[in-house]
Amino acid sequence: MKIAFYAPLKSPDHPVPSGDRQMARMLIEALRLAGHEVEIASQLRAFSREASDAAYLNLRRQADEESARLRRTWADNGAPDAWFCYHPYYKAPDLVGPALAAEFAMSYVTAESSYSSRRNEGARRLAQDAVAAGARQAAVNICFTKRDREGLEEAVPEGRYAMLAPFIDVRRFQATPRRKPDEARLIAVAMMRPGDKMDSYHMLAAALRLVVDIPWTLTIVGDGPSRAEVQSAFAGLPAERLDWAGENAPETVAGLLFGSDLYVWPGCGEAYGLSYLEAQAAGLPVVAQATAGVPEVVRNGETGLLTETGDVELFAGAIRRLLMDQGLRAELGTRARRFVLGERSLTAAAARLETIFGAFVRKTE
Repeated sequence: MKIAFYAPLKSPDHPVPSGDRQMARMLIEALRLAGHEVEIASQLRAFSREASDAAYLNLRRQADEESARLRRTWADNGAPDAWFCYHPYYKAPDLVGPALAAEFAMSYVTAESSYSSRRNEGARRLAQDAVAAGARQAAVNICFTKRDREGLEEAVPEGRYAMLAPFIDVRRFQATPRRKPDEARLIAVAMMRPGDKMDSYHMLAAALRLVVDIPWTLTIVGDGPSRAEVQSAFAGLPAERLDWAGENAPETVAGLLFGSDLYVWPGCGEAYGLSYLEAQAAGLPVVAQATAGVPEVVRNGETGLLTETGDVELFAGAIRRLLMDQGLRAELGTRARRFVLGERSLTAAAARLETIFGAFVRKTE
């Protein structure tokens, strides 16, 4: 099929790295691996941090201009068979695809669409209505987590739904993990920005202060506008315990993961967290909270330890347990690597997408 791909929150070509951009790129790869022809339909960023009627109407105006451009393009070159929208939600609805899909008789597909009834207030209601209308129109809504599916089904019970487990490109993780028995190197990979990420950094620093009596070092991979606040949060810990690696290329991050022993990241508000999958692909067990979408990518007691949301002492206790028990750490790490390489690869995602398309999506005649 010829697929028009659109990510209203952040284009796959956006210069700033993030989990959203990474997943958009991997979805395109997986669709191509499944045999489809995929082109990025639009670079329009329909993201509105401000909740106001004026902001929404401005997005509508930009979307109308973009729709007119695509009509002209397709009039000359023919329309795609399907419009594939990645991650529409109340701050970044798809204001282009649904109308064009109906006009050109294309299948409309969403992936990781998100709907929360608590956002149905004020100016956000207009964007929420657009998300719900898109989910209702979609030939299929591809959900990455049970939480997202439940939110959509509550709002649009008549919608059509299918599950696709979060996945990564495992090609960077084909090397054999090597560990030194006397090492205890922790690692965390995350952007430094306000909100959930900053909450996780604060919780991690607090937990590590509770295990400072045993030997470990922590590599922190990431950068961003909240770097000073992150460094301040860890200021009470011995400086020699901390390795500030900064932002790194994906290949370098893979190497840092292979050189570590345990992935530690609380995951406050994580949609799911691709870094958890990358860490496990490198053979690292994970310590995180059993919160939001984290249980979709970490299997508690099998590939890592998940603790109760918000409990710093339990989180610190899980870190202590795996630092002190090298055998358990190795066992969970082996299972983690097997889990991701076997079940959460691009190849597995491509096969699942082809099954979904075969069941729900029809090529334009």
